[in-house]
Amino acid sequence: MSVPSPAVLTHQHPVTRADALARVAQFAPHAGADYAARRNLDQGAGRHDAVSRLSAALARRTVSEADVLAPVLAQHGDAAALFVSEVFWRTYFKGWLEARPFVWHGWLGALDRIDARLGQDDALAARHLSAIRGETGIDCFDHWIGELAATGYLHNWARMQVASIWIFTLGLPWELGARHFLHHLIDADAASNTLSWRWVAGLHTRGKTYLADASRIMRMTGGRFAPTGLATRALVPDAPDLPPALPLRDTIAPDGGLPTLVWITRDDCSLETEPALHGLPVRAVAVIDPGDAPEADRTALADGLARAAAHWQVPACHVAGAEALAALATECGARQVVTGRVPTGPGQDALIAARGALRRAGLVLTEHTRAWDRHAWPHATRGFFACREKIPALLAQAGLAAGKTPQ
Repeated sequence: MSVPSPAVLTHQHPVTRADALARVAQFAPHAGADYAARRNLDQGAGRHDAVSRLSAALARRTVSEADVLAPVLAQHGDAAALFVSEVFWRTYFKGWLEARPFVWHGWLGALDRIDARLGQDDALAARHLSAIRGETGIDCFDHWIGELAATGYLHNWARMQVASIWIFTLGLPWELGARHFLHHLIDADAASNTLSWRWVAGLHTRGKTYLADASRIMRMTGGRFAPTGLATRALVPDAPDLPPALPLRDTIAPDGGLPTLVWITRDDCSLETEPALHGLPVRAVAVIDPGDAPEADRTALADGLARAAAHWQVPACHVAGAEALAALATECGARQVVTGRVPTGPGQDALIAARGALRRAGLVLTEHTRAWDRHAWPHATRGFFACREKIPALLAQAGLAAGKTPQ
Protein backbone atom coordinates (compact mmCIF):
# COMPACT_ATOMS: atom_id res chain seq x y z
CA MET A 1 0.00 0.00 0.00
CA SER A 2 1.57 3.28 -1.09
CA VAL A 3 1.81 6.19 1.35
CA PRO A 4 -0.28 9.21 0.28
CA SER A 5 1.18 12.70 0.31
CA PRO A 6 0.28 15.07 3.17
CA ALA A 7 -1.97 16.93 0.72
CA VAL A 8 -4.04 13.76 0.23
CA LEU A 9 -4.31 13.23 3.98
CA THR A 10 -5.47 16.77 4.70
CA HIS A 11 -7.89 16.66 1.78
CA GLN A 12 -9.59 13.56 3.16
CA HIS A 13 -9.29 14.80 6.76
CA PRO A 14 -9.10 18.61 6.61
CA VAL A 15 -7.14 20.52 9.22
CA THR A 16 -7.41 24.11 7.94
CA ARG A 17 -10.50 26.02 9.01
CA ALA A 18 -11.72 26.78 5.49
CA ASP A 19 -11.39 23.16 4.40
CA ALA A 20 -12.97 21.85 7.60
CA LEU A 21 -15.98 24.18 7.25
CA ALA A 22 -16.35 23.04 3.64
CA ARG A 23 -16.39 19.44 4.90
CA VAL A 24 -19.02 20.40 7.52
CA ALA A 25 -21.25 21.77 4.74
CA GLN A 26 -20.67 18.67 2.64
CA PHE A 27 -21.42 16.24 5.47
CA ALA A 28 -24.26 18.00 7.31
CA PRO A 29 -27.04 16.86 4.90
CA HIS A 30 -26.06 13.24 5.64
CA ALA A 31 -25.72 13.53 9.45
CA GLY A 32 -29.25 12.32 10.25
CA ALA A 33 -30.83 9.04 9.16
CA ASP A 34 -28.08 8.30 6.63
CA TYR A 35 -25.38 8.56 9.29
CA ALA A 36 -27.39 6.43 11.72
CA ALA A 37 -27.80 3.67 9.12
CA ARG A 38 -24.26 3.61 7.73
CA ARG A 39 -21.90 4.92 10.40
CA ASN A 40 -20.53 1.50 11.42
CA LEU A 41 -19.91 0.24 7.88
CA ASP A 42 -16.23 0.12 6.97
CA GLN A 43 -16.04 0.33 3.19
CA GLY A 44 -12.26 0.63 2.98
CA ALA A 45 -9.53 3.24 2.65
CA GLY A 46 -10.64 6.40 0.88
CA ARG A 47 -14.32 5.41 1.10
CA HIS A 48 -15.21 6.65 4.59
CA ASP A 49 -17.95 8.97 3.38
CA ALA A 50 -20.60 7.77 5.85
CA VAL A 51 -18.75 9.46 8.73
CA SER A 52 -17.85 13.12 9.09
CA ARG A 53 -14.05 12.87 8.77
CA LEU A 54 -13.92 15.99 10.95
CA SER A 55 -12.08 14.42 13.87
CA ALA A 56 -8.68 15.76 12.75
CA ALA A 57 -10.06 19.31 12.78
CA LEU A 58 -11.91 18.84 16.07
CA ALA A 59 -8.81 17.38 17.74
CA ARG A 60 -6.99 20.62 16.92
CA ARG A 61 -10.03 22.83 17.60
CA THR A 62 -9.63 24.15 14.03
CA VAL A 63 -13.41 24.04 14.12
CA SER A 64 -15.45 23.88 17.29
CA GLU A 65 -18.14 21.43 18.26
CA ALA A 66 -20.69 24.21 17.75
CA ASP A 67 -19.35 24.87 14.24
CA VAL A 68 -20.08 21.24 13.41
CA LEU A 69 -23.36 20.76 15.25
CA ALA A 70 -25.11 24.01 14.31
CA PRO A 71 -25.82 23.10 10.65
CA VAL A 72 -26.46 19.46 11.56
CA LEU A 73 -29.14 20.36 14.11
CA ALA A 74 -30.60 23.02 11.84
CA GLN A 75 -31.12 20.41 9.10
CA HIS A 76 -32.00 17.30 11.10
CA GLY A 77 -33.03 18.19 14.65
CA ASP A 78 -33.56 15.09 16.80
CA ALA A 79 -32.87 12.81 13.81
CA ALA A 80 -29.18 13.67 14.29
CA ALA A 81 -29.12 12.32 17.86
CA LEU A 82 -26.55 9.62 17.09
CA PHE A 83 -24.14 12.04 15.47
CA VAL A 84 -24.60 14.56 18.28
CA SER A 85 -23.87 11.80 20.77
CA GLU A 86 -20.63 10.91 18.98
CA VAL A 87 -19.46 14.52 19.18
CA PHE A 88 -20.21 14.52 22.90
CA TRP A 89 -18.19 11.31 23.39
CA ARG A 90 -15.11 13.36 22.51
CA THR A 91 -16.09 16.05 25.03
CA TYR A 92 -16.86 13.43 27.67
CA PHE A 93 -13.52 11.65 27.27
CA LYS A 94 -11.66 14.98 27.43
CA GLY A 95 -13.44 16.01 30.63
CA TRP A 96 -13.05 12.55 32.19
CA LEU A 97 -9.28 12.60 31.65
CA GLU A 98 -9.03 16.20 32.89
CA ALA A 99 -10.43 14.98 36.21
CA ARG A 100 -8.08 11.98 36.22
CA PRO A 101 -4.70 13.12 34.84
CA PHE A 102 -3.12 10.26 36.78
CA VAL A 103 -4.56 7.87 34.16
CA TRP A 104 -2.48 9.60 31.47
CA HIS A 105 0.66 9.61 33.62
CA GLY A 106 0.01 6.02 34.64
CA TRP A 107 -0.11 5.05 30.96
CA LEU A 108 3.24 6.74 30.34
CA GLY A 109 4.76 4.95 33.32
CA ALA A 110 3.35 1.62 32.18
CA LEU A 111 4.93 2.10 28.76
CA ASP A 112 8.35 2.48 30.36
CA ARG A 113 7.88 -0.81 32.22
CA ILE A 114 6.50 -2.62 29.16
CA ASP A 115 9.34 -1.39 26.95
CA ALA A 116 11.74 -2.91 29.47
CA ARG A 117 9.83 -6.20 29.22
CA LEU A 118 10.06 -6.10 25.43
CA GLY A 119 13.83 -6.13 25.75
CA GLN A 120 13.72 -9.27 27.88
CA ASP A 121 10.70 -11.27 26.67
CA ASP A 122 11.39 -12.52 23.14
CA ALA A 123 7.90 -14.01 22.69
CA LEU A 124 6.19 -10.75 23.65
CA ALA A 125 8.54 -8.75 21.43
CA ALA A 126 7.83 -11.07 18.48
CA ARG A 127 4.05 -10.78 18.92
CA HIS A 128 4.34 -7.02 19.16
CA LEU A 129 6.51 -6.80 16.04
CA SER A 130 4.13 -8.95 14.01
CA ALA A 131 1.22 -6.75 15.15
CA ILE A 132 2.76 -3.40 14.23
CA ARG A 133 3.96 -4.82 10.90
CA GLY A 134 0.54 -6.27 10.11
CA GLU A 135 1.93 -9.78 9.84
CA THR A 136 -0.31 -11.71 12.23
CA GLY A 137 -2.19 -13.73 9.62
CA ILE A 138 -5.52 -12.25 10.76
CA ASP A 139 -6.74 -10.74 7.51
CA CYS A 140 -8.74 -7.76 8.78
CA PHE A 141 -6.22 -6.85 11.47
CA ASP A 142 -3.27 -6.92 9.09
CA HIS A 143 -5.18 -4.86 6.53
CA TRP A 144 -6.20 -2.23 9.10
CA ILE A 145 -2.66 -1.92 10.45
CA GLY A 146 -1.49 -1.33 6.89
CA GLU A 147 -4.28 1.17 6.21
CA LEU A 148 -3.36 3.09 9.35
CA ALA A 149 0.30 3.25 8.34
CA ALA A 150 -0.54 4.34 4.79
CA THR A 151 -3.35 6.83 5.43
CA GLY A 152 -3.06 7.96 9.05
CA TYR A 153 -6.69 7.02 9.61
CA LEU A 154 -8.99 4.17 10.53
CA HIS A 155 -12.77 4.11 10.68
CA ASN A 156 -13.78 4.28 14.35
CA TRP A 157 -15.49 0.88 14.18
CA ALA A 158 -12.32 -0.64 12.72
CA ARG A 159 -10.31 0.88 15.57
CA MET A 160 -12.48 -1.04 18.04
CA GLN A 161 -11.83 -4.31 16.20
CA VAL A 162 -8.07 -3.70 16.06
CA ALA A 163 -7.96 -2.86 19.76
CA SER A 164 -9.99 -5.93 20.70
CA ILE A 165 -7.87 -8.30 18.59
CA TRP A 166 -4.68 -6.66 19.89
CA ILE A 167 -5.67 -7.18 23.53
CA PHE A 168 -7.70 -10.40 23.60
CA THR A 169 -6.49 -12.45 20.61
CA LEU A 170 -2.83 -11.40 20.40
CA GLY A 171 -2.47 -10.97 24.16
CA LEU A 172 -0.62 -7.67 23.87
CA PRO A 173 -0.72 -4.86 26.45
CA TRP A 174 -3.33 -2.27 25.56
CA GLU A 175 -0.80 0.43 26.39
CA LEU A 176 1.34 -0.52 23.37
CA GLY A 177 -1.66 -0.40 21.06
CA ALA A 178 -2.68 3.01 22.36
CA ARG A 179 0.82 4.30 21.67
CA HIS A 180 0.79 2.87 18.13
CA PHE A 181 -2.49 4.63 17.38
CA LEU A 182 -1.42 7.92 18.99
CA HIS A 183 1.73 7.99 16.84
CA HIS A 184 -0.02 7.21 13.56
CA LEU A 185 -3.51 8.74 13.60
CA ILE A 186 -4.00 12.06 11.84
CA ASP A 187 -6.78 12.76 14.36
CA ALA A 188 -4.76 11.63 17.37
CA ASP A 189 -6.31 12.86 20.62
CA ALA A 190 -4.84 11.88 23.97
CA ALA A 191 -8.15 11.51 25.80
CA SER A 192 -10.21 9.78 23.10
CA ASN A 193 -7.37 7.42 22.20
CA THR A 194 -6.29 6.41 25.70
CA LEU A 195 -9.79 6.01 27.08
CA SER A 196 -11.13 4.18 24.02
CA TRP A 197 -8.41 1.55 24.43
CA ARG A 198 -9.22 1.29 28.13
CA TRP A 199 -12.91 0.96 27.27
CA VAL A 200 -12.28 -1.95 24.89
CA ALA A 201 -10.08 -3.62 27.51
CA GLY A 202 -12.81 -3.40 30.16
CA LEU A 203 -10.96 -0.85 32.29
CA HIS A 204 -12.98 2.31 31.64
CA THR A 205 -16.31 0.79 32.59
CA ARG A 206 -14.86 -1.90 34.83
CA GLY A 207 -15.48 -5.37 33.41
CA LYS A 208 -17.37 -4.20 30.31
CA THR A 209 -15.19 -5.32 27.42
CA TYR A 210 -15.56 -5.24 23.65
CA LEU A 211 -14.91 -8.57 21.93
CA ALA A 212 -14.36 -8.61 18.16
CA ASP A 213 -16.57 -11.13 16.34
CA ALA A 214 -15.68 -12.68 12.98
CA SER A 215 -19.21 -12.74 11.59
CA ARG A 216 -19.83 -9.13 12.56
CA ILE A 217 -16.55 -8.10 10.95
CA MET A 218 -17.52 -9.90 7.75
CA ARG A 219 -20.93 -8.21 7.74
CA MET A 220 -19.70 -4.67 8.51
CA THR A 221 -16.97 -4.83 5.86
CA GLY A 222 -19.20 -6.13 3.08
CA GLY A 223 -17.55 -9.57 3.13
CA ARG A 224 -14.06 -8.22 2.51
CA PHE A 225 -12.67 -10.12 5.50
CA ALA A 226 -13.20 -13.53 7.08
CA PRO A 227 -10.92 -13.59 10.13
CA THR A 228 -10.23 -16.84 11.93
CA GLY A 229 -8.83 -17.63 15.34
CA LEU A 230 -10.29 -14.65 17.16
CA ALA A 231 -10.57 -14.84 20.92
CA THR A 232 -13.93 -16.00 22.24
CA ARG A 233 -13.33 -14.74 25.78
CA ALA A 234 -12.31 -11.30 26.92
CA LEU A 235 -10.06 -11.40 29.97
CA VAL A 236 -9.82 -7.96 31.55
CA PRO A 237 -6.17 -6.95 32.10
CA ASP A 238 -5.03 -6.53 35.65
CA ALA A 239 -5.11 -2.93 36.78
CA PRO A 240 -5.34 -1.14 40.13
CA ASP A 241 -8.52 0.59 41.14
CA LEU A 242 -8.54 4.25 40.24
CA PRO A 243 -8.52 6.97 42.89
CA PRO A 244 -11.47 9.38 42.93
CA ALA A 245 -11.74 12.11 40.35
CA LEU A 246 -9.87 15.33 41.13
CA PRO A 247 -11.20 18.88 40.86
CA LEU A 248 -10.45 20.32 37.44
CA ARG A 249 -7.05 22.00 37.19
CA ASP A 250 -7.12 25.69 38.08
CA THR A 251 -6.02 28.08 35.35
CA ILE A 252 -5.36 31.82 35.22
CA ALA A 253 -7.95 33.48 33.00
CA PRO A 254 -6.85 36.21 30.56
CA ASP A 255 -6.99 39.80 31.79
CA GLY A 256 -8.90 41.78 29.18
CA GLY A 257 -6.94 44.96 29.85
CA LEU A 258 -3.35 43.72 29.62
CA PRO A 259 -1.20 43.94 26.48
CA THR A 260 -1.19 40.40 25.13
CA LEU A 261 0.78 37.92 23.09
CA VAL A 262 -1.49 35.15 21.75
CA TRP A 263 0.16 31.71 21.61
CA ILE A 264 -1.42 29.23 19.21
CA THR A 265 -0.93 25.55 20.08
CA ARG A 266 -2.00 22.30 18.50
CA ASP A 267 -4.74 22.04 21.14
CA ASP A 268 -6.59 25.16 19.94
CA CYS A 269 -5.97 26.53 16.46
CA SER A 270 -8.90 28.97 16.26
CA LEU A 271 -8.68 31.31 19.24
CA GLU A 272 -9.70 34.24 17.05
CA THR A 273 -13.22 32.77 16.85
CA GLU A 274 -13.75 33.09 20.61
CA PRO A 275 -15.84 36.23 21.39
CA ALA A 276 -14.38 36.44 24.89
CA LEU A 277 -10.95 37.15 23.38
CA HIS A 278 -11.95 39.63 20.67
CA GLY A 279 -11.33 42.74 22.77
CA LEU A 280 -7.84 41.79 23.97
CA PRO A 281 -5.12 44.38 23.24
CA VAL A 282 -3.05 41.89 21.24
CA ARG A 283 0.50 42.91 20.20
CA ALA A 284 1.51 39.73 18.32
CA VAL A 285 0.51 36.13 17.65
CA ALA A 286 3.01 33.27 17.83
CA VAL A 287 3.52 29.56 17.42
CA ILE A 288 6.43 27.56 18.76
CA ASP A 289 8.27 25.73 15.98
CA PRO A 290 6.66 22.26 15.90
CA GLY A 291 9.96 20.60 14.95
CA ASP A 292 9.37 17.16 13.50
CA ALA A 293 5.62 17.21 14.24
CA PRO A 294 3.33 15.58 11.65
CA GLU A 295 2.53 17.59 8.55
CA ALA A 296 -1.11 17.90 9.63
CA ASP A 297 -0.01 19.70 12.81
CA ARG A 298 2.24 22.01 10.84
CA THR A 299 -0.57 22.83 8.43
CA ALA A 300 -3.10 23.47 11.19
CA LEU A 301 -0.70 25.67 13.18
CA ALA A 302 0.27 27.73 10.12
CA ASP A 303 -3.39 28.22 9.25
CA GLY A 304 -4.30 29.15 12.83
CA LEU A 305 -1.41 31.59 13.07
CA ALA A 306 -2.34 33.35 9.82
CA ARG A 307 -6.02 33.65 10.76
CA ALA A 308 -5.28 34.96 14.25
CA ALA A 309 -2.76 37.52 12.99
CA ALA A 310 -5.23 38.73 10.36
CA HIS A 311 -8.04 38.97 12.94
CA TRP A 312 -6.04 41.08 15.41
CA GLN A 313 -4.04 42.84 12.68
CA VAL A 314 -0.70 42.07 14.33
CA PRO A 315 2.53 40.30 13.32
CA ALA A 316 2.54 36.51 12.98
CA CYS A 317 5.66 35.11 14.61
CA HIS A 318 7.46 31.75 14.75
CA VAL A 319 9.66 31.13 17.79
CA ALA A 320 12.06 28.31 18.60
CA GLY A 321 10.88 27.42 22.09
CA ALA A 322 9.62 28.58 25.48
CA GLU A 323 12.47 30.99 26.17
CA ALA A 324 12.05 32.55 22.72
CA LEU A 325 8.31 32.89 23.37
CA ALA A 326 9.06 34.81 26.57
CA ALA A 327 11.60 37.00 24.76
CA LEU A 328 9.08 37.83 22.03
CA ALA A 329 6.42 38.71 24.59
CA THR A 330 8.84 41.06 26.35
CA GLU A 331 9.99 42.62 23.09
CA CYS A 332 6.46 43.42 21.91
CA GLY A 333 5.45 44.91 25.26
CA ALA A 334 3.05 42.15 26.29
CA ARG A 335 2.32 41.62 29.96
CA GLN A 336 0.51 38.33 29.52
CA VAL A 337 0.53 35.41 27.10
CA VAL A 338 -2.87 33.96 26.27
CA THR A 339 -3.33 30.46 24.92
CA GLY A 340 -6.21 28.02 24.68
CA ARG A 341 -6.54 25.67 27.62
CA VAL A 342 -4.11 22.81 27.18
CA PRO A 343 -5.79 19.55 28.23
CA THR A 344 -4.12 16.53 29.76
CA GLY A 345 -1.83 15.02 27.15
CA PRO A 346 1.38 15.69 25.21
CA GLY A 347 0.85 19.46 25.12
CA GLN A 348 1.34 19.73 28.89
CA ASP A 349 5.14 19.55 28.58
CA ALA A 350 5.26 22.67 26.39
CA LEU A 351 2.78 24.41 28.70
CA ILE A 352 4.95 23.78 31.77
CA ALA A 353 8.08 24.96 29.94
CA ALA A 354 6.34 28.12 28.73
CA ARG A 355 4.93 28.91 32.17
CA GLY A 356 8.39 28.70 33.71
CA ALA A 357 10.06 30.81 31.01
CA LEU A 358 7.39 33.48 31.24
CA ARG A 359 7.52 33.58 35.03
CA ARG A 360 11.27 34.14 34.89
CA ALA A 361 10.63 37.03 32.48
CA GLY A 362 8.10 38.58 34.85
CA LEU A 363 5.13 37.62 32.66
CA VAL A 364 2.05 35.49 33.24
CA LEU A 365 0.71 32.62 31.16
CA THR A 366 -3.08 32.54 30.99
CA GLU A 367 -5.35 29.89 29.49
CA HIS A 368 -8.71 30.48 27.87
CA THR A 369 -11.21 27.70 28.64
CA ARG A 370 -13.98 27.49 26.07
CA ALA A 371 -17.53 27.70 27.39
CA TRP A 372 -18.28 24.33 25.76
CA ASP A 373 -15.71 22.61 27.99
CA ARG A 374 -16.52 24.67 31.06
CA HIS A 375 -20.17 23.63 30.89
CA ALA A 376 -19.70 19.98 29.86
CA TRP A 377 -16.67 18.75 31.75
CA PRO A 378 -18.28 18.81 35.21
CA HIS A 379 -20.77 16.22 33.89
CA ALA A 380 -18.01 13.87 32.69
CA THR A 381 -17.00 12.45 36.06
CA ARG A 382 -18.84 9.10 35.78
CA GLY A 383 -19.99 7.03 32.79
CA PHE A 384 -20.95 8.52 29.45
CA PHE A 385 -24.65 7.89 29.83
CA ALA A 386 -24.87 10.22 32.82
CA CYS A 387 -23.26 12.85 30.60
CA ARG A 388 -25.59 12.03 27.71
CA GLU A 389 -28.60 12.96 29.83
CA LYS A 390 -27.22 16.50 29.97
CA ILE A 391 -26.86 16.92 26.20
CA PRO A 392 -30.13 18.88 25.66
CA ALA A 393 -29.22 21.34 28.40
CA LEU A 394 -25.64 21.65 27.16
CA LEU A 395 -26.85 22.33 23.63
CA ALA A 396 -29.20 24.98 24.94
CA GLN A 397 -26.35 26.62 26.87
CA ALA A 398 -24.36 26.73 23.63
CA GLY A 399 -27.30 28.34 21.82
CA LEU A 400 -27.88 25.22 19.75
CA ALA A 401 -31.27 23.68 19.15
CA ALA A 402 -33.08 21.87 16.38
CA GLY A 403 -33.68 24.22 13.49
CA LYS A 404 -31.65 27.02 15.08
CA THR A 405 -28.29 28.44 14.08
CA PRO A 406 -26.25 30.20 16.81
CA GLN A 407 -26.12 33.99 16.56
